[in-house]
Amino acid sequence: MTFQHLGLSADLLRAVTEQGYTEPTPIQQAAIPAILKGQDILASAQTGTGKTAGFTLPLLQRLSAKTAGKGDRSPRALILTPTRELAAQVGDSVKTYGKYLSLRATVIYGGVGIEPQIQTLRRGVDILVATPGRLLDHLGQKTLDLSQVEILVLDECDRMLDMGFIHDIRKILAKLPQARQTLMFSATFSKAIQQLANTLLDSPSLIEVAPRNTAAEQVEQVVHLVDRNRKQELLSYMIGFHNWQQVLVFTRTKHGANRLAEQLARDGLKSTAIHGNKTQAARTRALSDFKQGKVRVLVATDVASRGLDIDQLPHVVNFELPDVPEDYVHRIGRTGRAGNEGRAVSLVCGDEYPLLKNIERLLNRTFSRDIIPGYEPTASAQSKADPSSRKRSGQGRGTGAKTQAQAASTQGKKHTSARSRDRKQLRTG
Repeated sequence: MTFQHLGLSADLLRAVTEQGYTEPTPIQQAAIPAILKGQDILASAQTGTGKTAGFTLPLLQRLSAKTAGKGDRSPRALILTPTRELAAQVGDSVKTYGKYLSLRATVIYGGVGIEPQIQTLRRGVDILVATPGRLLDHLGQKTLDLSQVEILVLDECDRMLDMGFIHDIRKILAKLPQARQTLMFSATFSKAIQQLANTLLDSPSLIEVAPRNTAAEQVEQVVHLVDRNRKQELLSYMIGFHNWQQVLVFTRTKHGANRLAEQLARDGLKSTAIHGNKTQAARTRALSDFKQGKVRVLVATDVASRGLDIDQLPHVVNFELPDVPEDYVHRIGRTGRAGNEGRAVSLVCGDEYPLLKNIERLLNRTFSRDIIPGYEPTASAQSKADPSSRKRSGQGRGTGAKTQAQAASTQGKKHTSARSRDRKQLRTG
């Protein structure tokens, strides 16, 4: 199947072709015809499979089919996203695919001045992409009227629920017309999402193009057991030893992201952090530098696990496992996008074993626990993280275990010496 078979207009097909796309992804094949028919949908697909174009293209077509009145300045489509980065990404898609249409679109989010946004809204827009908090700011100041919205899109709606936006969403819904088309898109399904869908959607089409809550098959997932106080050392070693040139690293806290970026920089790895306490200008600059190769390592909190669209990103590292297992799916979904291969590495210490088990339960799989020679976790931590790994690392009883331990010790010394050389070389890498 090609995009021509989906019933899209010549102007949209021209824009799609210019981006080098010829065949729609499974989520696009399923969603675009349903949206063009005016149906409500609840759609789920793995990250990096083209969900954004899946709703952007038919939305643009439906709006362009009838032109708003000259005096009408109110948005006819509203797209809600949980993060600023995702809002910017969706806004770029609307601009890219709608370049040959006479539709007006803008993006509003917090962290930047509100006055320029007010001026843009006064000039009128057809499509509004927004984060919930800043949208409520505009509604509170009466600089925005949502009474003409025909299409509502909730993008990454599970993340919005995780971030506590449900009350904001309900306030926004109260400002929208009851007669509208509603589209819910997400990479994961949960009971909370299904309950929300039951209240928002009218006889929706349920679209699932992959088993729910799964990671992309082309992403290789690796778990390394290591003591918490040696994680940073191991990460620097892996980046230098394997000569990784572009690595996205996730931490759980903003302070941890800053600290890790500083430590990696001291090891000679050009690094920067991106999180919610950064100004929007700083976040935009950090992401731009990372995409352009000016920065080798981007350390992020989960604010970046949605909305970061980086072409052919080869490596994602979970420096700390997320508290919410679904966030693991979104984190590693930053690599292996659009059919490309990717590698996701998780550095797991003893007290994170319950988090790892939760992730395995969600994905219905068990990861092998690998140990890098020279970075063996302590016996107590290793046993806590993975009781079955004691024999593998040579910490069991008997002659065989002793021989394994001696071999690991000898290999570890070799790696320690190699690491000393590598750390020196990192500063020139």
